[in-house]
Amino acid sequence: MADGRSTYERWIEEQGVPVTKAFFISDLNDIALGPWPRKGGKGAIINLEGTGDTDDAYICEIPAGGRLHPERHFYEELVFVLEGRGATQVWQEGGPKQSFEWQAGSLFAIPLNAWFQHFNGSGREPARYIAFTSAPLMMNLVNDQEFIFNCPHVFRGRFDGETDYFKAEGKFHGQRVWDVNFVANVRDLSLIQSHDRGKGNHTTIIEIACSPLIAHISEFSVGSYKKAHRHAAGAQIIVLEGEGYTLLWPEGSRPKRCDWKPNSVIAPPDQWFHQHFNLSETPARYLAIRWNSKKYKVFKDIVDRSVKEGGTQIEYEDEAPAIRRSFEAELAQRGIRSRMGEAETAEAE
Repeated sequence: MADGRSTYERWIEEQGVPVTKAFFISDLNDIALGPWPRKGGKGAIINLEGTGDTDDAYICEIPAGGRLHPERHFYEELVFVLEGRGATQVWQEGGPKQSFEWQAGSLFAIPLNAWFQHFNGSGREPARYIAFTSAPLMMNLVNDQEFIFNCPHVFRGRFDGETDYFKAEGKFHGQRVWDVNFVANVRDLSLIQSHDRGKGNHTTIIEIACSPLIAHISEFSVGSYKKAHRHAAGAQIIVLEGEGYTLLWPEGSRPKRCDWKPNSVIAPPDQWFHQHFNLSETPARYLAIRWNSKKYKVFKDIVDRSVKEGGTQIEYEDEAPAIRRSFEAELAQRGIRSRMGEAETAEAE
């Protein structure tokens, strides 16, 4: 029926769960959940404006002592555990089941079209996770739910029942790119010094499950902020530690401000500049899920060089002076010393 809705929009209506459509989410704990018969738990679907219908997110809650239904699907899914502990089984049709345990802060991916099932490890408390998926893109391209949820093809190049698939060692490529399929706790992860977005920044990029959807974890120091940059739609950022704000704006427009804290989620719209500011007395850390692994490029690459050189980044000396003044005034109100002068001096050395 030609009703102006996409295949994905019709599908989420069929799920019967709450749907959050927003520019920014201040706190994931405020998202109302409802029974989700297809999953076997409670859930909600999240559609942030900045994703551009290329990816989405959903929250799911596993009841105490319970489990979700087994499922498989023809779209990417990266899982970040918000609360609780438990285990997941993953297997290919007719093959052995591979099990691994997780906790709050764990990050892992479901291999494309593999069967999986989540179990709550506590008999007293529910477990809750947020998953980032490519469902909107795949459903709208294929336009066939039977294919999406019941495709028999086995992607053995993605997962073939390897016994060490979900072990956390992985391999590093270069300095910052970690090829791994399971991270036990992203909050404990040691990050690599990376000054491209500003002095005091540390970042590790995670290539996971041979997916074009990848993750990176960034941390930036007290009294500092990152350089403004822009990229294609689809990046979704969840704040792990710290408090601060992000400015977002399309070129030539006034910035919008989003004040964040742990469990806030931001999705910068397509080619909008965005810039993150730490107002905490401790370093700020976030997890970003986005397109473009080093192996499987989907959209135009992020280029960490000045817009004056054809890149996507605004250097500190080129930004509007009011940005620095406003940030340092807020720091002063909190009794926190600005370290931005130190950052620029170190960059110049």
